[in-house]
Amino acid sequence: DAFGKLRAQEEMTDLQDAARCRSQADWLVGINGTRAVTARMFGRRAKGNVASVGRVQTPTLALVLEREREIRRFKPRTYYRINGHFEIERGHYRGFYQRLDFTKRTDEHDRADRIWDRDEAERIVRLARERERALIEDKNRRSTQISPRLYDLTTLQRESNSRFKMSARRSLQLAQTLYEKYKLITYPRTDSRALPNDYIATCRDILRSMDGDLADSAKKVLDRGWLKPNRRIFNNAQISDHFAIIPTEQQKTSKVSADEAKIYAMICRRFVAVFFPQAEYDVTVRTSMLGEHIFKTEGRVLVEPGWLEVYGKQANMKENLPAVTARDGTPPQARVLKLELLEETTKPPPRYTEATLLSAMEGAGKLVEEEELADAMKGKGLGTPATRAQTIEQLINQKYIERKKQELIPTAKADSLIDFLKATDIDILTSPTLTGEWEFRLHQIEEGRLSRDEFMGGITDMTSRIVDRIRKFEETQSQAEETAIISPSDGRPMLSKLRAYQSQDGKITIYKNVSHHHVSMRDLSELLTKNDIGPFDDFLSKTGRPFTARLRLGEGYKVAFLFENKPRQNGGAESSDAQPEDISNLIHIGKCPKCGERVLEGNKSFACEHAFAGRNGCDFRISRTMLGKQISSTQVCKLLEDGKTDLIEQFLSRRTKKYFSASLFLKANGGIGFEFPARAA
Repeated sequence: DAFGKLRAQEEMTDLQDAARCRSQADWLVGINGTRAVTARMFGRRAKGNVASVGRVQTPTLALVLEREREIRRFKPRTYYRINGHFEIERGHYRGFYQRLDFTKRTDEHDRADRIWDRDEAERIVRLARERERALIEDKNRRSTQISPRLYDLTTLQRESNSRFKMSARRSLQLAQTLYEKYKLITYPRTDSRALPNDYIATCRDILRSMDGDLADSAKKVLDRGWLKPNRRIFNNAQISDHFAIIPTEQQKTSKVSADEAKIYAMICRRFVAVFFPQAEYDVTVRTSMLGEHIFKTEGRVLVEPGWLEVYGKQANMKENLPAVTARDGTPPQARVLKLELLEETTKPPPRYTEATLLSAMEGAGKLVEEEELADAMKGKGLGTPATRAQTIEQLINQKYIERKKQELIPTAKADSLIDFLKATDIDILTSPTLTGEWEFRLHQIEEGRLSRDEFMGGITDMTSRIVDRIRKFEETQSQAEETAIISPSDGRPMLSKLRAYQSQDGKITIYKNVSHHHVSMRDLSELLTKNDIGPFDDFLSKTGRPFTARLRLGEGYKVAFLFENKPRQNGGAESSDAQPEDISNLIHIGKCPKCGERVLEGNKSFACEHAFAGRNGCDFRISRTMLGKQISSTQVCKLLEDGKTDLIEQFLSRRTKKYFSASLFLKANGGIGFEFPARAA
């Protein structure tokens, strides 16, 4: 069909021009902006340290950093909740007190069940306790839940990160292998969640080919006639270059890896479930009234599993909220067992994970205020499904963010870059608005309303302005912000400048980025009052090796590193801080492979008790951080018991500065080696 409907080259010229413009504009802004920012931020000190900027990666970094700054600014507030325990004929239930005066306000932390004044909370408890029985009122309603739509790449990456802790890059690799090597799924690099209108016959063949635990569900779809035209599933208007990710008729082979099988199972299950009817719940909202004081309880029962049947859920007629009967009276009443006053605190917003950052990138168009530009970004966001994982990895490789377990945490380098861009008045690079502007104008090119030369001329001018502003930028004293921290040198507030904290008499200068560690305002305050802070384990040497040290404010207000348990720099005797570590409270995690004694878990390393105690003889020791990667006690236990760890990802090569994966193994002499996974043929 496609070859029978080929279009003439002339019809595609505008689309081709738009594609070339997008690519070349990214190169122009990215390359020139990166060189200019690197030269001004690092100069001769760069030594391979690049301040990379780009239309997609810099706004993405700004999202992560702004969330981190919200967390830093966050001040927890105490609130109180009253938990009521009630009893009726069929059992016990709980309910939380609801404020009658609650209205939705701008305070995002305010809730109907939160009381901000302790005296008021105690007064309510005191009055409520005067009543022994509560009047009950139930409101029942039927609630439905429709099946989730088919996967696009971003949704697949987001869910695999949440369910299996896979990075976005890893889930894309697995999906690409399933598509390219095994032919088990359709093309994965797609932003569509719909199928073509003429795909019903193909879906029928795929459902017939389903085996294993999905065979019965697939047969049910065909037997019940649920495979039929449905604009939520089959919709040409919602397909751009590629359609949603679904399985093919190809049968799964035994050669797929465990991780590949997880991704494949997710895609198959979603494909079958999308044809099932919606799930139905009976929802009961119970109000328990102690005079004017109201307590709310909600119960939910699955009565018709619908698509949830594909995921193993069955109808559960057992009430998770005990039902009211005639024996509870007319009107029904509950006996008050007890009232608890709970003291809790508000929580800061959570850090981004790869799953939530992918969602934020996908929905970045909502942050654009101008309607025309927002429309141009509708359905696009920052980057494409195929490049978002690569963007996140690029930010990690450039040392802008760190991956700690599931969380993505910006580094001091990220703070420095975003502050520099704002100070130089080119923070357009930190906003999704730039993408909105480009997409709006690129769409005009696709429609033949704007020429390629006009667009690229604008990009060239913008690039020149960016470089010119960076070149001519000079920070003035008036741009520095006064802090609440008093300088010991002149008794006046310290100034927060672009790269450093500085006293107003110029005698104290403390850089915000010390060997890749971000010196926060709290660090600054403690350093100036106590002259000593730490230890911190996120320092990086000039060769990229992590190290642990304290920071000390010495003579002349100079900041210096203080290393514990290390020889002096002049090679003489050990410093006064170098004392054998107290091992009385350390955890025993295994047997030393060299001498057979205990291996203990210390603050900075796992080591034989002889090595910890400073005795001669055994020197077996494993640092907690190896090539930039934190080694967990679980993996060290496995190493000591089995002679080898699991595959550990994200080691950073000192030579190539690239990340690699390997297992640690015990050598015959008790040393530690790297074992690399076998490469695919």
